[in-house]
Amino acid sequence: MAPPSPPTQDTAPPHATVESAPPSPVKAVSSESLFGGSCEVHIDHRGTLYRLRQTSLGKLILTK
Repeated sequence: MAPPSPPTQDTAPPHATVESAPPSPVKAVSSESLFGGSCEVHIDHRGTLYRLRQTSLGKLILTK
């Protein structure tokens, strides 16, 4: 005998709410560990290459 199948959203009472999972924490990375002594890193995001550079004033610039 097969185990009972779990209830679907259609069988939930009309007043029931669907709870979503709590948001995952945002990952923090220090710029020192990201750049590793360099002034530029390349980031491959979904097949597109981006350049993240540090300026001489310590600001960050992200370009395609």
